[in-house]
Parts: sequence; C-alpha cells; structure tokens
Amino acid sequence: MRYLGRMLSEETVVQIADELVEAARTRVPVPLLTRRFPEMEVEDSYRVQRVWQQRNQEAGRRLVGHKIGLTSRAMQMATGITEPDYGAIFDDMVFDSGAVFEHARYTMPRIEVELSFVLKGELRGPGVTMLDVARATEYVIPSLEILDSRIEMEGRTIVDTISDNAAMGCMVIGGRPVAVDELDLRWVGGVLYRNEVIEETGLAAGVLGNPLMGVAWLANKIAPFGDALEAVEIVLSGSFTRPVAAGVGDTITADYGPLGVITCRFA
Repeated sequence: MRYLGRMLSEETVVQIADELVEAARTRVPVPLLTRRFPEMEVEDSYRVQRVWQQRNQEAGRRLVGHKIGLTSRAMQMATGITEPDYGAIFDDMVFDSGAVFEHARYTMPRIEVELSFVLKGELRGPGVTMLDVARATEYVIPSLEILDSRIEMEGRTIVDTISDNAAMGCMVIGGRPVAVDELDLRWVGGVLYRNEVIEETGLAAGVLGNPLMGVAWLANKIAPFGDALEAVEIVLSGSFTRPVAAGVGDTITADYGPLGVITCRFA
C-alpha cells in the first residue's frame, strides 16, 4: 500500500480510534478530524478504522461482515464525496425486519435501501471480478442500513466518514433471499416509506452499474492489507437511494416488490 503525503503517527491514530470508541459509548460526537488533523489522508482513516475495529473485537464484539458505502451517484451527490468506502459489521449490528430501535441511541439516524450478499466462498483480491462474486454468493437479501455518526456531521469529508466506520450504525434484513441467478440484480427496485409517505425510490443498478461490482471493489480494496472476504460473511453492497432521516416515532418501510418488505421503527 502506497501512502501519499505525511502519515499520522501511530500514537495519533490510536488516540483518534479510542476517541471514537468513547463517542459511541457516550453518544457525544467528536469534533471533525479534518479540522483537527488537516494532514490526514484516506489511508490514515483506514488505519484509524482498523484500530477501532480491533478495540471492539477486544471488547467481545464479533466481526460478521463488511459494508460498502458511497457506491451510487445518488449517495455521492448527497454527501459531496466522490469515491466508495467501507466499514466493519459486528454481530450486534444485524437485526431482523420489524426491529424497534431506541432513537436516543443514534446520532441523526438515516436510512438507506440496499442489498446484502451472504457469501459461501472466499473472495480474495486482487483481480476479483463480478463473476467471481456471483460464484461465491449463497444468496442476496433485501436490507436497510441505518447510518450513525460518532463525528460531527457538518463539513464531514471522506476522511471523517471512513474513520467513523463508514458511518455504519446497524442494519435490518428481511424479505425474500434469492440466488444471484434468479433475477437481474440491476433491476431490483426499492421504495422507501417514512410513516407511509414515499421518500425515495431507486434501482440497484445505481450501485456501480451492478451491486456485484460493489462486492468485487471491496474484495480488491482490502487485498493490499492481506484481508479477504470470508465465506458466510455478510456484505452490505451500498445504497441505491439517498439517505432518509428518521425521527422519534417514525416507522420506516422498504418495499422491494417481489423480494418482499422490510420495516423498522424508532421509539
């Protein structure tokens, strides 16, 4: 992995990661990293994320997958960030449809419409293609991602977002799992309702042309670190709608047509 510019010291990386662990506990976001450390590069952000992930695993959380973010033009325009990113999914982040969340546990929760891939084989880059992803996938299932923030929202850049585990809060799965050869994934559609009002619609083709490409991107992106996507991992492949904010008392419903419906509520 080639690093550009001046790297943050290991001490600073650990300091930031520990601040983010504490911010998740107290629900008090930390100030923007880009304002405090203007020399930070994207590579530094992933270093922070890896230390943060290690801290959580040491605390007993189990890694079950990865999320991909900012893969669609809709999301890039909504955030002002022009390249994808990724983060970790722990076992306590995955919920079934119908889940009720305590709104106060989240900082400005926002909802995205996505598909998740459940793998049956390893994907190890470089050189992973969408055909490799199709062969390694057991099934695809409708999912919602609930974004959260441990860093101030206003003025965030990709450096802040990546450090903050790509803004991952948790996810909700439901509907009908399907094999990748059952349908053309590009044409999977989603309609997102908040309190019975349609807020967003989209097609999975918005994710790099095909969500299979998102998973291939991730496998190749983590390869320089010696990492791979493992069998039985969940990979949240990226939103094909803009995020919709959820307030106290809101009910969220995502209708995927023939793939079913997902709901959750914020108490």
